[in-house]
Amino acid sequence: MKRTEKKPRPHGVYVVEGEGDKAFWTRIGAAWSHDDGKGFNISLSCLPLDGRLVVREPKAADAGEEAGQ
Repeated sequence: MKRTEKKPRPHGVYVVEGEGDKAFWTRIGAAWSHDDGKGFNISLSCLPLDGRLVVREPKAADAGEEAGQ
């Protein structure tokens, strides 16, 4: 059975070090929301030793990145 619905893009997972304009953001993974909207599955490519984790919705401008544009 082939699905015709488009899957939502994953959220980006970042480690953020610093505050305000001097904060340094590094993307370290992705997060997909559960079908019931009550949680996330998170895949990380590394674990931060410092800073804080931030999960953000994808920007519309990022749509071409995964398509190779």
